[in-house]
Amino acid sequence: MSSWLILLIAGLLEVVWAVGLKYTHGFSRLTPSLITLSAMALSMGLLAYAMKNLPAGTAYAVWTGVGAVGTAIFGILVLGESANIARIVSLGLIVAGIIGLKLAS
Repeated sequence: MSSWLILLIAGLLEVVWAVGLKYTHGFSRLTPSLITLSAMALSMGLLAYAMKNLPAGTAYAVWTGVGAVGTAIFGILVLGESANIARIVSLGLIVAGIIGLKLAS
C-alpha cells in the first residue's frame, strides 16, 4: 500500500479521535474513550509508518491538515457548527496546501 494512502487513512483516523474526544466527556465514558484511544494509537502508528518513505514535515503537515479539515467538516455537518464563508475559504486553503505538498513531493 502506498505511503500516501496510509497517510490519508492516518489523517482520517485523526478525525475519529478528534471528534471522539468530544464524546469521551473527559475520558469519563468507557466506550467512547476506548474508541478514541484506539484511533489515536492507530493514527500515530500509520503516520510513523508513512514517514518511513515520506519527508517528516510533509507527512506531519498532511496528517494534521486532513485531520483539521475532516474534523471541521464533521462539526459543520453533524454538530451544527458555523459554515460561514471565511471558514469555508480557510478550509479550502488547507486543502490547497495539502494538494501542494503532495505535488511537491
